[in-house]
Amino acid sequence: ILGSLISAHILLTDPKHPFGEVGFKDYDNELLHLAHDLAVRLLPAFENTSTGIPYPRVNLKTGVPQDSVNETCTAGAGSLLVEFGILSRLIGDSTFEWVARRAVRALWNLRSNETGLLGNVINIQTGQWVGKQSGLGAGMDSFYEYLLKSYILFGENEDYRMFKAAYESIQNHLRRGRESCNEGEGDPPLYVNVNMFSGEIMNTWIDSLQAFFPGLQVLDGDIDDAICLHAFYYAIWKRFGALPERYNWQLKAPDVLFYPLRPELVESTYLLYQATKNPFYLHVGMDILQSLEKNAKVRCGYATLHHVVEKSKEDRMESFFLSETCKYLYLLFDENNPLHQSDNKYIFTTEGHVVPIDKRFREKQWNDLSPCEEGVLAEPEPDNQLPPSNISNVRLSSSLSTTHSYNHCSCN
Repeated sequence: ILGSLISAHILLTDPKHPFGEVGFKDYDNELLHLAHDLAVRLLPAFENTSTGIPYPRVNLKTGVPQDSVNETCTAGAGSLLVEFGILSRLIGDSTFEWVARRAVRALWNLRSNETGLLGNVINIQTGQWVGKQSGLGAGMDSFYEYLLKSYILFGENEDYRMFKAAYESIQNHLRRGRESCNEGEGDPPLYVNVNMFSGEIMNTWIDSLQAFFPGLQVLDGDIDDAICLHAFYYAIWKRFGALPERYNWQLKAPDVLFYPLRPELVESTYLLYQATKNPFYLHVGMDILQSLEKNAKVRCGYATLHHVVEKSKEDRMESFFLSETCKYLYLLFDENNPLHQSDNKYIFTTEGHVVPIDKRFREKQWNDLSPCEEGVLAEPEPDNQLPPSNISNVRLSSSLSTTHSYNHCSCN
């Protein structure tokens, strides 16, 4: 919601009007005021935590509930920096970016010294990892996403250093299969779930949320690996006409059979098409669209598939289906969309909200309020470590939705 208010405000006040005359004559920053008000109501989640990692729940009227749990997932606590950072830079108040950045640093400093990996669930008071599984899906996904997108938006070298270190750890410990995507012996590459401390495989399933990762690889310029990983998820889609929530790569069968109309595969398809202009990805998009029309369409919308084999349905359509799945499909085919024609480049938040890559967001009206923790910023900066500030020429996107029980922290 915060992202939607900020995005709408920016689009309304853009003097270039890239999407046409969408502004209001008497608009007086009302949406920005609402965003500020909402962010203030979220701040109690960051108070009274020993680590600086926020509580997972906050009552917008009364603050953190007395019976609130002290456990949160890495994605939930570490995917706040884009929205909070933009708000801080729009209104000139460092508070929001600072609390979000403090949470990211706290999580980062608690990673394993052996593998460099993080777990998926943490106690915000003790800093102990409750969930020691490290993967690319539920509970972790958008943490990686926002490290890179924060760098793209704000140009803070700290964010890119963390992303590259995390990416290296992922490649070293999560990646299985042959070294090269398209040549050599062995199975094609796959990213598995491992113990964050030992790197040992914890289970033999992947979840559908992981299909966001090829899109993130596109944003980092790792196109070959993105193409390869995307092909893996598309092969699963071709088999079932949907992505099962969990797929057992050892048994080559679904472990959890429902599909709540998630956007991740479509999102990666869109980004790969923007990066390569290979018409193959238009065919992938058409295949996905036809599957949705055939298997999920109902009289008043589109329904969650309860069982991807039997194609039975649930009386439920998540909001991310409209805000992300449909949006990325539409943009995939709409070559002349203002988003693709504008002089400006855009990034999508993890909920699919459009934000311009704007020099305003690379300027801040304050000095850092606190020294960098654990030397995060103090690392030497090799000349070739950071990409140019215009990191990507594709329109940037994201992953995973946070709606009801189908959120970043849980996939069932």
